[in-house]
Amino acid sequence: MEEEDLFGELTDAVVAGDKDRCRGLAEQALDEGLDPYKALMEGCAEGMNIMSDRYDEGEAYVPDILLSAEALYEAMDVLKPHIDVEDTGVSGKVLLGVVEGDIHDIGKNVLKSIFDAAGFDVIDLGRDVRPEQFQETIEKEKPDILGLSALMTTSMTGMPKIIENLQKAGLREKVKVMVGGAPISEDYAEKIGADGYAPNAPQAKKTAEKLLKQKKKEA
Repeated sequence: MEEEDLFGELTDAVVAGDKDRCRGLAEQALDEGLDPYKALMEGCAEGMNIMSDRYDEGEAYVPDILLSAEALYEAMDVLKPHIDVEDTGVSGKVLLGVVEGDIHDIGKNVLKSIFDAAGFDVIDLGRDVRPEQFQETIEKEKPDILGLSALMTTSMTGMPKIIENLQKAGLREKVKVMVGGAPISEDYAEKIGADGYAPNAPQAKKTAEKLLKQKKKEA
């Protein structure tokens, strides 16, 4: 099968939430000598991007997203052992969480699956995360990037508090902060002192890679 066709089928399998099909196609990709990283990103991750868009448009629901994520991780189990981390260009640790007062975590979950597929070391604190918990985890785990998510205007106001706490604790210079979510804009990100902003999961991956490069130059 042609590379483009197989990756397209992987995308479709993730969208359909077909775990068995995803595993079979991942094994086929390896058998045919295709790049496992490209299979993850151009096949599986693209499927999650489609599901994220469908969710935002009201065409998919939480159970659909969960099924697609399970299908992606099925393929990842097959492909990831064959990926050389140096080949991905990614070798950073990312801490993700939805800010306190917000339980909407679909966007964060889609992002986690794409970051996992891309080769990031991901720590997921989940949803409704207290500012202190972010700070404690940064002190313990020393991530390169902190990714904050919010879907409500009432909860997004917690983002500057988290950044302020990191500044007071002397941790702000040690971690890059990126923010996202429906009510968040690039202007807001700049206003609260974040290092990066992304309107969607694919762009968040690019933003994270850019911040990693900046951090390494500053080290």
